[in-house]
Amino acid sequence: MPAEPDEIRWVPVGEVGEVRMGKQLSPASSQADGMHAPYLRVANVLDGRIDYSDVKAMSFSPSERQKYGLEPGDILLNEGQSLELVGRSAIYDGAGGEYFFQNTLIRFRSRPGVVPAYAREVFRGWLNDGTFASIAKKTTSIAHLGGDRFAKLAFPLAPLVRQRRVVEILDAVTESERVVEAAIDKLRTVRSGIVLRSMASVVSSGIPEEWERVALREVVPSVDYGISVALDEDSRGIATLRMNNLLDGHPELSDLRFCPKGVKSKQLLRVGDVLFNRTNSIEHVGKSGIWGGELEVATFASYLVRLNPNVERLDPRYLVEWLQHPVIRQRVRSIATVAVQQVNVNPSRLRELLIDFPSDLQEQARIVASLEACDRRISAERESLAKIRAMKQGVSDALLNGAVGELDQSMKVAEVDML
Repeated sequence: MPAEPDEIRWVPVGEVGEVRMGKQLSPASSQADGMHAPYLRVANVLDGRIDYSDVKAMSFSPSERQKYGLEPGDILLNEGQSLELVGRSAIYDGAGGEYFFQNTLIRFRSRPGVVPAYAREVFRGWLNDGTFASIAKKTTSIAHLGGDRFAKLAFPLAPLVRQRRVVEILDAVTESERVVEAAIDKLRTVRSGIVLRSMASVVSSGIPEEWERVALREVVPSVDYGISVALDEDSRGIATLRMNNLLDGHPELSDLRFCPKGVKSKQLLRVGDVLFNRTNSIEHVGKSGIWGGELEVATFASYLVRLNPNVERLDPRYLVEWLQHPVIRQRVRSIATVAVQQVNVNPSRLRELLIDFPSDLQEQARIVASLEACDRRISAERESLAKIRAMKQGVSDALLNGAVGELDQSMKVAEVDML
């Protein structure tokens, strides 16, 4: 299958590799006959890796062993899966002839001139851009890719040199992605440690002498409900925060809704207001955030409440951190009531919860500053991660579009940024 040095040819998948369905599981194949061998199924094939921890066995005759045996470099794709996951793939990295495969999987075995890792990147792109979902046939809750339909897809066959270069670049980008993900996980662990050390009294029976333990109502003298008005997407109205706009203790303004009517001045948000989500599903009730004046004018929806702490005793930023503590979130859930499919927290009951905090406002501020410094580092790492993933997507898009110049340019950009 020769290809010109500077072109990508579109060739049916069935011409660049062998496409084969696995063996169908049957009662007869499950009976003990001395020919049993381990086989892989959908549960074993994850995105980019194979899980060998839960492998079943069935009977394979000598001819079936030849037909369904796996060799290093074989690509397994989910044939029967949910629509968004059909076609999920991984490269088999076990010993030759050690494992076999069931008919819930499709095996693609590259022919000479096709690098398996390159083919896997193409298949990964088809999973992500919806190509597999578009050709799958759905029966009940399962979608089927179909070996014949898969074999007819047009494959972007690049010269071997370019295939290897694509794999090399994408491997480097993926490794950078893993490094940044690990850094984010480590920072989250550090942040959790700060919270646990600084708010140790939350999970202990006693509190330090320089700390206070009071009912929340003693430091939060008032609770205000948000507006109960039909919202729309017309930005000429007043921006109205909802539960979706509270993320990690801060406002997230990418999905705003607006109140078409005027609101009273007391219902407008002020810098330092703490918002608490009083009703939603169990995992979302209790989400909190602090308003930092991100917009000149804004209000909040009725299923949020505003907690106004006495700033002479309690730093609002500390209150948000306290509300987000896992132990406190659990306490909030314990006082919630269930109505139909929603969980509701009565603000009056919320204000009866005991809160522990340092008496010294400067100590509260120090704790918050440590957490915010950690948050800034996490945010920076997330931005790096987003950039890496955008580069990876750029290479993948250019590859699937068959645009040689665009592909080379995207690989060059990724190579420079990886240095």
